[in-house]
Amino acid sequence: MSEIFLDTETTGLSYKDGHRIVEIACIETKDLILTGRKFHKFLNPKRSMPEEAFKVHGFSEKFLSDKETFDEIADEFLSFIKGKKIIIHNANFDLSFLNGELDAVKKELIDEKLVIDSLEIARNKSTSTSNSLDALCKKFNIDLSKRTKHNALLDCELLREVYINLLDVKEPKFDLSSVNLEKNQTKNKNYNKKILNISENELQLHKEFLKKELKKNFY
Repeated sequence: MSEIFLDTETTGLSYKDGHRIVEIACIETKDLILTGRKFHKFLNPKRSMPEEAFKVHGFSEKFLSDKETFDEIADEFLSFIKGKKIIIHNANFDLSFLNGELDAVKKELIDEKLVIDSLEIARNKSTSTSNSLDALCKKFNIDLSKRTKHNALLDCELLREVYINLLDVKEPKFDLSSVNLEKNQTKNKNYNKKILNISENELQLHKEFLKKELKKNFY
């Protein structure tokens, strides 16, 4: 099964209080290896942007005013995540917004059975007081230099690295060792396969050549 690393940015902390999603980002992996497929949208929330939220992500009302609304991207979003395992950090927060938005436009809700909360994994594996994405990045020495503001797409990429470390697995890479081994074995099988017999006359001519050339080039 493919995986989706998902993150959102919003106008506030609660969908029930009238806040809305302003950014959705998803990156797709297969066995945790990036496939290159992404879903990334900025959204017009059709409401004001609180100063507290603006300080977190930096998306102003003016910037979002000409962006698509959630109902316009809902089908594309659902198609992208369909049938895939969804990994979210602090999943309850994002799911409350996503399912709230989906319910409002009469679309299928996200099945919580398909969702893995990396925050819960971190809490179960650590006694640390903070298991925020920032704190986990620092713990696993993951570069945070690009994260000057919260950004859903960047956070998805960071979450993937954190998740790999939480599972105690090495960064997945394509295994080329077996291919290289097979190539080397093929080369070795064909190397010097044909044996040439040198005649006595050729050996004698070679000896005479060496005597002459060695005398010429000795000094």
